[in-house]
Amino acid sequence: MTRIYNFSAGPSILPEAVLLRAQEEMPDWRGTGMSVMEMSHRGKHFVAIAEQAEADLRELLAIPAEYKVLFLQGGATAQFSMVPMNLLGDKRSACYLDTGIWSGKAIEEASRYCEARIVASARPGGFTTVPPRGEWQFAPEAAYFHYTSNETINGVEFQDIPDSAGLPLVCDMSSNILSRPVDVSRFGLIYAGAQKNMGPAGITVVIVREDLIGKTLAGTPTMFDYKKHADNGSMLNTPPTYVWYLLGLVLDWLKQQGGVTGIEAYNVRKAQKLYAAIDASAYYSNPIDPAFRSRMNVPFRLADASLEKIFAAEAAGHGLVALEGHRSVGGLRASIYNAMPEAGVDALIAFMAEFERKHG
Repeated sequence: MTRIYNFSAGPSILPEAVLLRAQEEMPDWRGTGMSVMEMSHRGKHFVAIAEQAEADLRELLAIPAEYKVLFLQGGATAQFSMVPMNLLGDKRSACYLDTGIWSGKAIEEASRYCEARIVASARPGGFTTVPPRGEWQFAPEAAYFHYTSNETINGVEFQDIPDSAGLPLVCDMSSNILSRPVDVSRFGLIYAGAQKNMGPAGITVVIVREDLIGKTLAGTPTMFDYKKHADNGSMLNTPPTYVWYLLGLVLDWLKQQGGVTGIEAYNVRKAQKLYAAIDASAYYSNPIDPAFRSRMNVPFRLADASLEKIFAAEAAGHGLVALEGHRSVGGLRASIYNAMPEAGVDALIAFMAEFERKHG
């Protein structure tokens, strides 16, 4: 079997070492005589797996003790509703920064529960940058300030943590969590779907400061109440046990790469290589403000847009798959998350040069 280079935005590439370890442990986890997917979620074996995953995540992100770590279902999309349901309290508004398609979806969903005040929007410029911070307009009476740290579709990423004007800071970190160090203590809440950098689809991590939970809106379903999940160790119902186990394997792999500091240096090198290849060619272009270019998701266009489908098809023939841009924006996109080996980026750059030679 020959492994391809999978540039999908998610579900995305997983470390090969993790897949091989899961394969080895599939029928018999550590002499128990059963697979992890067969275990009771309340049995001692799975509880040990779950506790180790949380401990490793806390270590990797240096999560302070006053934060709860929840492993939930519903993806980041469910969090678009759960955040206002849990954090609004007696407030009637929340502040949102509009920097791309995913932040837009969060705004749309929050509007069902409160006045979603848009602090600033990059929509007029086609979501190619972040509005200057001097233009941001906060509502001091708002319950929190929400932003998306990396826009998977548009390829816009924050290189630092924005000031929240004293409001609890909430971040959708789905597509760049664990790719760089982050000071968790500056946030009220972080949420992230696993299927980019943490594991397969089916589980979502929420890191929330304990003092912010327990004040849900009236009528909030039990399964949408952070405190209920926190009080039950994320086992309010049967969790996605096997996905949780795989997430734990990815965290263990990440520790072996030198943690988030080690993987950040690797990610910087991969991204710099790819952007340099794009910038050096008149045939390829990236539309994003260089100050906000994503290390994780690199959109690019060809000088002749009619050849982009041919590019993706020919690339797939060379083992470089899932390079089509999101259906809402078109073009091409290479997602180069933590698990993408540098050799995959090198292979893509070599193919780009050959394609330009043939069609440019």
